[in-house]
Amino acid sequence: MPKRTINDLTDEEVRGKRVLVRVDFNVPMDDRGAVTDDTRIRAALPTLDALFARGARVLVLLSHLGRPKGGPDPRYSLAPVGRHLATLTTRPVRFVTSTVGRDAVQATTSAAPGTILLMENTRFLTGEEKNDDALARQMAELGDLYVNDAFGSAHRAHASTEGVAHHLHPAVAGLLMDTELRFLGDALADPRRPFVAILGGAKISGKIDVIDALLPKVDALLVGGAMACTFFQAMGLETGKSLVEPDRVDMAKELVSRAKDKLVLPNDAVVAPSLDAGARAHDVARAAIPAGEAMFDIGPGTCEVFDRRIIAARTVLWNGPMGVFEKPPFDRGTRAIAEAMARATAAGATTIVGGGDSAAAVDALHLASRMTHVSTGGGASLEFLEGKVLPGVAALDDRRN
Repeated sequence: MPKRTINDLTDEEVRGKRVLVRVDFNVPMDDRGAVTDDTRIRAALPTLDALFARGARVLVLLSHLGRPKGGPDPRYSLAPVGRHLATLTTRPVRFVTSTVGRDAVQATTSAAPGTILLMENTRFLTGEEKNDDALARQMAELGDLYVNDAFGSAHRAHASTEGVAHHLHPAVAGLLMDTELRFLGDALADPRRPFVAILGGAKISGKIDVIDALLPKVDALLVGGAMACTFFQAMGLETGKSLVEPDRVDMAKELVSRAKDKLVLPNDAVVAPSLDAGARAHDVARAAIPAGEAMFDIGPGTCEVFDRRIIAARTVLWNGPMGVFEKPPFDRGTRAIAEAMARATAAGATTIVGGGDSAAAVDALHLASRMTHVSTGGGASLEFLEGKVLPGVAALDDRRN
């Protein structure tokens, strides 16, 4: 059932109201507390602007940051994020040291019209990750309606992502959430063909459900990254010191048999004695990985094969790097995929980067703007692709016909 979005709200539902907005400001920060990548903050701005344009009086933002243990921890305070947000908007931004309770509610009712309030880290509250109902009710007191724009956290049933939506209505999706659901949903439900999916990363175990879900839908599934080595071992090939999941080899054999020609594995690899021995990296055929070396990237021959598949596609979905892209020269395969997708976009294909390391890679390569859509959700994207129900989405109001 499609979910209501802020575009479905009536003027009466927004004008003059306090809007409680769950955002995903779980952003990387350096040792000095400065935000080093504000992609997720910028992604939330269109929703915030749209709500003020509709007449919202005050926006109250909830987010988590990191994984604090056992309560408040200054290292995970959202105060620096609030200061950064203030540099991205002309609206006054005020950081509130509490998250729920009398002082927090008073801050929302006394704030001047047009103010953005950023509440302290939701994970400082022990009931957040337990989806405590009493805490969810307290969160509901912070607003007159609820907007969930945190796709990156929608796969978690927490008090601020799922619980609060049962106690505060309307409960609708923000613009970012809606965009994520539409692009990923359309790719799975009605893709333009050929539909090519690219999966990478270290372990096959984390992608088994995605592979199972995608195989019936795609025209080709291109596999790279260290996870390809588990498939190589299933094929009886030498994998040397490469990362392999022995307990997944039989599963890989079954997937190779079931997928037939849809599954496209690397035909060559970039290998080296160790990750720190980049100067000794060299290309080998997949059947010739030396016993004393490991695969750290797909090879040039594979890049060419994958490039042709991507350029010929009309829908391309990518999740997971092709190698250890943070460590040259093992970044070439990931770069080749990103550049091929950029060319496919220019040729009219729909290109979707499924969050996580893939999103970080295209951003580092300054190619994000040349993709149709770059997801802000790593784990959420994977679970959506697996066909799982996202609790933070399911709890929102259904769209009326």
